[in-house]
Amino acid sequence: MAHPQPLGAGEALLGRLTNPFEDTVGRLLATIRLGVLAPGDCLPPEREIAARLGVSRDTVREAIKSLSDAGYLVSRRGRYGGTFLADELPEPSGAEFGVSRREIDDALRMREILEVGAARMAAARLLGATERDGLRARLAEVCRASAQDYRRLDSRLHLAIAEAAGVPSLVPMVAQNRMRINALLDRIPLLQRNIGHSDDQHRAIVAAILAGDPQAAAAEMATHVGGSAALLHGFLD
Repeated sequence: MAHPQPLGAGEALLGRLTNPFEDTVGRLLATIRLGVLAPGDCLPPEREIAARLGVSRDTVREAIKSLSDAGYLVSRRGRYGGTFLADELPEPSGAEFGVSRREIDDALRMREILEVGAARMAAARLLGATERDGLRARLAEVCRASAQDYRRLDSRLHLAIAEAAGVPSLVPMVAQNRMRINALLDRIPLLQRNIGHSDDQHRAIVAAILAGDPQAAAAEMATHVGGSAALLHGFLD
């Protein structure tokens, strides 16, 4: 009979957090990667994980499904059912492709500096009708994008935000860093729940820019890039 394992040091890893889906995936991956639970062990019940992380059971369920699809977890039904770590865990994609934590951190921190600043500056400017329509158009494109085209159109939206900041030299810097970020994102699963969450964040970022609220635009962008960071560190570290 399999029982949920006592987490011990994992209590800290499964402490409350403020970001929903992406942080839940990242925290569960950290728990797995650090050996808090061994291959074949049973995860605590969804309600217990949700309570510890301060998220909904739906969020935990979506995170578990995503990690099951990626090969980290296995769900079993029946009297002794539950969610178990796979007997053989996937290798971290970063190690497989020779990407170090330092390289990942460098790309993510540069993204935060460039794109949070771009959102703040775009919201602080008096945008013309063409710029405002352009942002709306790029937002609409990414929100209806197919999975195959999502990252390309996501990049177009972020470049449009950089253009709206009104600093021409910023755009090539954002473009160069987006190439680094996209190369990392291409090494992790494209999670459907993450796409929906990202689209909600995109809407909030663009709404804050169009409303002329620099503080809100920067905060929404910081949350957005933080979600991507949690997934990249979770899968690639």
